[in-house]
Amino acid sequence: MGGDFGPCVTVPASLQALASNLQLHLLLVGDPDAISPLLAKADPHLLERLQVVPAASVIADDAKLSQAIRASRGTSMRVALEQVNSGAAQACISAGNTGALMGLAKLLLKPLDGIERPALMTVLPNQQRSKTVVLDLGANVECDSTMLVQFAVMGAVMAEEVVGIAQPRVALLNIGEEESKGLDNIREAAAILRKTPTINYIGYLEGNDLLTGKTDVMVCDGFVGNVTLKTMEGVIRLFLSLLKSSGDGGKQAWWLKWLGRWLQKRVAGRFGHLNPDQYNGACLLGLRAP
Repeated sequence: MGGDFGPCVTVPASLQALASNLQLHLLLVGDPDAISPLLAKADPHLLERLQVVPAASVIADDAKLSQAIRASRGTSMRVALEQVNSGAAQACISAGNTGALMGLAKLLLKPLDGIERPALMTVLPNQQRSKTVVLDLGANVECDSTMLVQFAVMGAVMAEEVVGIAQPRVALLNIGEEESKGLDNIREAAAILRKTPTINYIGYLEGNDLLTGKTDVMVCDGFVGNVTLKTMEGVIRLFLSLLKSSGDGGKQAWWLKWLGRWLQKRVAGRFGHLNPDQYNGACLLGLRAP
């Protein structure tokens, strides 16, 4: 129910997901009066794998974490997480308040043993036509060295077990590659990782290395990760927009318009895998399964 657009986006997206995966069953948690009209014209066969779970209220996007937790009973986010906690669902997807989602997930599902706080993680494409696991992306604005090391461990497991990368390389995002660079927590985390034989730690990398494929796992705190991710998305969208406008309208000669459209097709084929729309969303790593 939360997010920028609410059910008018999440309900059609849910129907598309059901159509693309015949094994999928969905619980839509929210206000039935808002959800039901959006299902009126849906394929009846899809509705057989969909159930609406009522929830009385929504956590506001601008709600403070402490306020959101205290007033969370009966909200769509909490009810959805309770479905996972009870075993009625195996996963929870939310477009709502990220801080509230992290706080409630930690409260209801609990972190894994040895993990202080879950981290937001995504998998990004790189220049090597491979993938790079990046975390944290905003769940934890401030991180001490212990948390960064825990993120490195979780990211390495994700890269190996889910992405399929053997002995994944792990790097810390920093302002330089020299060992003396960076804040105390980053340098302390580096010292621990260098002595951890189960982690293939390769040192510091800078922001311009994020998409090069030099590392399989990039670790940072949530503040840096969130700013980095959104900056990268903005740059890519700007590039695609400028490329598109080069082949549109205006008083260009016909051959310039043709060249622009030709370049669009070539670039779309060569760099389409970098489109940020293909990599939206993030996962909370470090939570217990029901």
